[in-house]
Amino acid sequence: MNESGKSRYTKPVVSGGVLLLLLGLLITATGNSNSSNPMKMLFQFDEASPAQPWAATNDGVMGGLSEGSARLSDNGMLFTGDLSLENNGGFSSIRQRVNMDLSEYQGIRVKVRGDGRTYQLRLESDARFRDRWAVSFSGDIETVAGEWVEVNVPFDALSQSWRGRQFSEYTFNPSAVQMIGVILADKQPGDFEVEIAWVAAYR
Repeated sequence: MNESGKSRYTKPVVSGGVLLLLLGLLITATGNSNSSNPMKMLFQFDEASPAQPWAATNDGVMGGLSEGSARLSDNGMLFTGDLSLENNGGFSSIRQRVNMDLSEYQGIRVKVRGDGRTYQLRLESDARFRDRWAVSFSGDIETVAGEWVEVNVPFDALSQSWRGRQFSEYTFNPSAVQMIGVILADKQPGDFEVEIAWVAAYR
């Protein structure tokens, strides 16, 4: 109080150094947030990070006649071939065995340039049909002929199957991803071509 008995309010003073320190802490906290790092690159098929082409699995394992394989191109990994429906065939795929924990992410994002056909992203985790065979979890990759597009495949929208048999009782476990692949099985015979620039997990 002053001599007249009235209280006197003194406005707090924040120095420029303290203000800069607080601003720096705010920027650091924001920079460490999930929103600043929305993707985790899993495969990048370019000269800077030349991931190897994935192995092919075609319907020949079941007597079919489809052909398909992957190779590196100037812009990514090129998956090409010919889909045949003969001998009860009808699929061509490429895949890579992995051991990944993607539990902090919502799904897979791929950058592709295709031929207008709809491919599928295929994932496997620790789910087993009859405690033996890996259950496939799939989501569509719709391409636009001749154009690069980025497609999200959310984990919570994956369909389940094993060798064409559809399921609904299994759960995809993103903390135990064991295989990532791309398959064409659209029942449309003929040549196909899709180029994959990268594959990432997104938040």
